[in-house]
Amino acid sequence: MKDKLFQISGILILLSAILYMFFPDIAPWIMAVSVLMFSLITMTNPYPGKSIRGKRLFNFQLFSCLLMIASTYLMFKHRNEWPLVMIIGAFLMLYAVIEIPKELNKEKSITK
Repeated sequence: MKDKLFQISGILILLSAILYMFFPDIAPWIMAVSVLMFSLITMTNPYPGKSIRGKRLFNFQLFSCLLMIASTYLMFKHRNEWPLVMIIGAFLMLYAVIEIPKELNKEKSITK
């Protein structure tokens, strides 16, 4: 259930960014709900390993969530900087999502 909500909220974040071009008054509300759901799910799933690097990558995810919240705020204020903040957050999230499984696999292979 959490995974489905996580995926749906991620898709809604992308859709609201696109929707902002056509409906700038509705898109921030969709973005706010989806970023809130995305951030809450991210915070409730901490890094399961013991690696310092893995914990740092999880902190990247948390920082990325903060950037998405800031981007949503800028979207509500109709500021043009919101896409830049969102892109920075997306790159940090992408890096962390790619590297965390690698770090977990490295931890598992060391303990065996």
